[in-house]
Amino acid sequence: MRINRALARSGVASRRCADDLIASGRVLVNGALPSIGQNVELGRDVITVDGKPIAAAVENKWIVLNKPAGVMTTRSDPEGRETVFDLVKDVPGLTYVGRLDYMTEGVLLLTTDGEAANALTHPSNEIERTYVATVRGNASEALRAARRGVELEDGIVKPLDVAARPLGNRMWEFEITIAEGRTREVRRLCAALELTVERLVRTAFGPVKLGRLPLGKTRDLSSKERDIIAALSR
Repeated sequence: MRINRALARSGVASRRCADDLIASGRVLVNGALPSIGQNVELGRDVITVDGKPIAAAVENKWIVLNKPAGVMTTRSDPEGRETVFDLVKDVPGLTYVGRLDYMTEGVLLLTTDGEAANALTHPSNEIERTYVATVRGNASEALRAARRGVELEDGIVKPLDVAARPLGNRMWEFEITIAEGRTREVRRLCAALELTVERLVRTAFGPVKLGRLPLGKTRDLSSKERDIIAALSR
């Protein structure tokens, strides 16, 4: 990982302030002055600030959860409903990345890396999210309208990609890829297209795909997924 990120994880300073420390010559890696943006390896490289070794930077935890419907994306619920944290092991500092509403299923990332969580959900980074909605209605017309863009109360939504597949009995599988994280955006889009949503599943968040992960179960990120997320959150 980049040295400013290692300093941030150890609690020395924010990434921006860490770059200032490096530029001023106060940081050494294995006794030598590093360059800004230099990569370091946790547990192998010795990093000091003003001659003092920094605290060990622990590799952050990442979890992929296939969230079921009827589960709250929150730490606790005043009504006593089940939350996503009831479905994962208790890890200090764990937070979710991009909320899913109560009845929406699918990919939910949880991590102890707060900076990466913020980066992945910040609108400027335009991280793609793919949803598959099981809907009733005129999906063929909705498909054409979605491709043109749909005006919602908080602005126009124009999906990066949209497709519709018939399931029979006036039911359709409506697949939508967006790069925003507005509240209930996909459900509101479907409502504006006069589609009735029977089920909604997020099948991908950035590089992380749902695949065959069973409902309510978790897995760790693959090394490839970690590398892509690290690059996206720099």
